[in-house]
Amino acid sequence: MWAANNYSEEMSTGRELLEELRRDEELRRALAEELLPEALRHKELRRTILLAVSREMATKEDLDKLGREIKAYIDARIGDVNARIEDLNTGINGRINDLNPRIEDLNRRISDLQTRINDLQTTLNSRIDDVNKRVGDLYGVVKASLVAIVVTLASTILVPLILKILF
Repeated sequence: MWAANNYSEEMSTGRELLEELRRDEELRRALAEELLPEALRHKELRRTILLAVSREMATKEDLDKLGREIKAYIDARIGDVNARIEDLNTGINGRINDLNPRIEDLNRRISDLQTRINDLQTTLNSRIDDVNKRVGDLYGVVKASLVAIVVTLASTILVPLILKILF
């Protein structure tokens, strides 16, 4: 009976140890560091460990598959970016095409204004020429009037003097 009772206590202690190992990661690591050198001394345990590790390692085929998946992903993103760039180009070209008629209208209006300015300049130059001609004509009249006034003054003053001197 004592053996059965002792076995039951050992099972209880083992279960407690197992529960504690499940809860405490640091304790699990310490136990593994203690057991690993011992396990590596036995050929069959080394083989078991290597098989378990090799199942977790990536093979060349795994790496090739991953490379193809990454390339496909990158190609898809490049396609998305190119589509977005094309959408932006289409939008920009649409806006440029919308602006072209407005620019042409502005150019036409500027041309009309330039024509009006040229017409006004021509009219203004013509009027200035007319004013200059009238000023020239007026200058001639004023000059003739001054000569007439001087001659009249001279004759008014000189005729009595000459008559006085002669008579």
